[in-house]
Amino acid sequence: MSLPRPEKHSLTLQGHRTSVSLEAPFWNVFREMAVERGLSVNALAAEIDAIRVPPASLASAIRLCVLDWALARASSSSTAQPPPTPTHPPVRSGCAVLEEDENASRSE
Repeated sequence: MSLPRPEKHSLTLQGHRTSVSLEAPFWNVFREMAVERGLSVNALAAEIDAIRVPPASLASAIRLCVLDWALARASSSSTAQPPPTPTHPPVRSGCAVLEEDENASRSE
């Protein structure tokens, strides 16, 4: 199995151009996240950039938020059968962008 190579994409954050390299599956899910939240990819990247703690790179912060989002969706949609017992601690990146969405959903 060959792993996908990172793809470099240009983003504009707070009026400044930057580039981020992510593998295609991460870009695809990141775009889904943006659509679901009604944001552009640039706007979602800017939100993540604003909450990341250096020295974490923007690419790493995006990957962790994508992972949290995908895991949250998988656990909420798996009502047909119980999830398997994890063999590792839960993965949570502390992605505040997602935590804000979860808190807003609970208060509605």
